[in-house]
Amino acid sequence: MTSTVVAITGGHVVPVSSDPIDGGTVLIRDGRIEAVGADVAVPEGATVVDATGRWVLPGFVEAHGHVGIHEEGEGVAGNDTNEMTGPNMAAVRAIDAINIDDEGFRDALSGGVTSVVVKPGSGNPIGGQSVAIKSWGGRTIDEQVIKAAVSVKSALGENPKRVYAEKKQTPSTRLGTALIIRQAFTDAQHYRAARAAAEAKGEPFKADLGLETLARVLDGELAWDQHAHRHDDLVTAIRLADEFGYRLVLNHGTEGHKIADVIAERDIPVIFGPMFTSRSKVELRDRAIANLAALAKAGVRVAITTDHPVVPINFLVHQATLAVKDGLPRETALEALTVNPAAFLGLDDRVGALEPGRDGDVVIWSGDPLDVHARAEHVLIEGRTVYTWDDATQTAHVVERSERFTA
Repeated sequence: MTSTVVAITGGHVVPVSSDPIDGGTVLIRDGRIEAVGADVAVPEGATVVDATGRWVLPGFVEAHGHVGIHEEGEGVAGNDTNEMTGPNMAAVRAIDAINIDDEGFRDALSGGVTSVVVKPGSGNPIGGQSVAIKSWGGRTIDEQVIKAAVSVKSALGENPKRVYAEKKQTPSTRLGTALIIRQAFTDAQHYRAARAAAEAKGEPFKADLGLETLARVLDGELAWDQHAHRHDDLVTAIRLADEFGYRLVLNHGTEGHKIADVIAERDIPVIFGPMFTSRSKVELRDRAIANLAALAKAGVRVAITTDHPVVPINFLVHQATLAVKDGLPRETALEALTVNPAAFLGLDDRVGALEPGRDGDVVIWSGDPLDVHARAEHVLIEGRTVYTWDDATQTAHVVERSERFTA
């Protein structure tokens, strides 16, 4: 098989994980970054992309989105976000409902987002398994997978209590929501012990897909992605994590600033946002973009989310820009779009920085991406061009599957 080499030359290279390089080169071989630096030799026959006068960054990582499972403008026909027929849906998987032709994926490219962690919604106390995928490029969703099982989505607060109160079943309160989660993990502990005993005796054991999933959380293989806005729900999330010892990632964290010292003390990461929303319910009354800066100032490791389609996924970078306006250090803002979400969800061997060995997911910007006037002009995923912007005609071109995969 012929080796493919792409060299992005002459740009202001911002690896994020290391210092910027003026006039740098990013060399990608067979889809992986081979070298990043000021004096990288460009092999003969390499495809050269001239980035002179441009900024070169890793593709952004959306750490909490519903792109593909909550399709835009399709109503109930395109919304597979929540399987709300039971409060514990640990066994369901987001990957089984993703439509890779959802327009949101094209929007992702225009905003420099090359990786998305797609999660079930927050209608259930336990919503199901998330998946990390590339924003574009496969013939099927399976060919875009970065990591098939990343985390299990869980929800505290208003959403699950509202859903099940309407059904007149548990949980109709915060008490009941915590009970569902606590009972589920208690059952998973017993299940794991019974499974181990059966294996030791060489006896058959009937698998339960939901309990198998929760056992993987207990084993540390999967993160526990906890939807929580209000500070008391965040504390409940921490309490439950302490009880069962799983790896907690707080999602949203709207009132996290009120207990920022507690979150920082325990080094619990927060995926913050969405920020471009109204105060549409009680638990969002203290919503403010400045809350993110307060979390970061306290020492909390943060990422940023659009919660697409709540906020369009291409506005991910604009949320970071306004967070900087409201006090977030710009270096932290870039980390919150790249290295941090990759690290929080175990994707940092593949994405999140321009480093040798990571995937060749590179975005060439017209300027500083935190400047609202800057555009993503050229997007590569695994070294392949998937999106370009023509400034002369003011038009974008997405390399459609029909162009890449021909008979």
